[in-house]
Amino acid sequence: MSYVGPDSDGFFDGDGPRRPRRFSGGPLTVALAALVPTALAGWLIWQVVGGPGENEPAKTLPAASQSSTAGADTTSPSPSKSDDGKKGDASPSAAPSKSKPPASSSKSAGSGPLKGKVVVIDPGHNPGNFQHAAEINRLVDIGTNRKECDTTGTSTNAGYTEAQFTLDVSRRLRTLLQQQGATVELTQNGDRSWGPCVDERARIGNKAHADAVISVHADGSAAGNRGFHVILPASVNSGSADTTAIAGPSRDLGERVAGNFLRATGSAPSNYIGGGTGLDVRKDLGGLNLSTQPKVFIECGNMRDAKDAALLTSGAWRQKAAQGMSDGIVSFLHG
Repeated sequence: MSYVGPDSDGFFDGDGPRRPRRFSGGPLTVALAALVPTALAGWLIWQVVGGPGENEPAKTLPAASQSSTAGADTTSPSPSKSDDGKKGDASPSAAPSKSKPPASSSKSAGSGPLKGKVVVIDPGHNPGNFQHAAEINRLVDIGTNRKECDTTGTSTNAGYTEAQFTLDVSRRLRTLLQQQGATVELTQNGDRSWGPCVDERARIGNKAHADAVISVHADGSAAGNRGFHVILPASVNSGSADTTAIAGPSRDLGERVAGNFLRATGSAPSNYIGGGTGLDVRKDLGGLNLSTQPKVFIECGNMRDAKDAALLTSGAWRQKAAQGMSDGIVSFLHG
């Protein structure tokens, strides 16, 4: 989701420019920042397994149920300059489907521990965004200011796009949550030619009265920057944005997702954002500012780093990533 631009020492993302910052939270965060990576990993896993219902073994998706989109590993679209003037974007090799939006909605097929719970998954960006520069560059209100409707996302150096990655992981995550009995809705499922805009993404979760919302992304930072981080909403009350009621629950959701993601994937927390905690708090993302439901973003790794890219382009690793997110959401909803 992020970019390093030639005229900035900060990062860019799907909601606009930002500077990297360390999370400045309470005493727990200060303590975490002082831990060495091994101790941090142990703490996160303790957080995960210590809560209600978290001692159950991770559930794996049966091979027959795994998404066929894992074949995207071999797709190598031609890199091109992004429509919003940022680096690192690539055009997909085929036009996205223009089927009707109902495909994005998916109801629970049975009972389970999450029966009666609603989860909205937001696959970041859209494979067709690069063909719709005028539409995605349109400014929308995010409460604190106005920003671009959406961006094209980043890609690996070989051309595997963030939009392809987010759709694949989101579909895998949907299957896992449905197996737990949840009702799951995607903000887009390759069923629209561009978008939705960041404000509409927030409204989809709000309208669904989601018990949890997660926006799936991958970063586009400098080589050598590795690891995942979970973005939490800051407490914002400005214009149409008011996150005061969801900031606390969203932090709980984010901490559980981070701990379970670490355990499922073995990936370390980001070495360039979050001070080693794997958590980052932001007030400049419309998808978070406009949400009235507990919501987090997850940057699963850095597509511009060769080692992280090898993970992100692996179908087996993406399944682990989906499992970690699912386990974190289940833990949050059980808690």
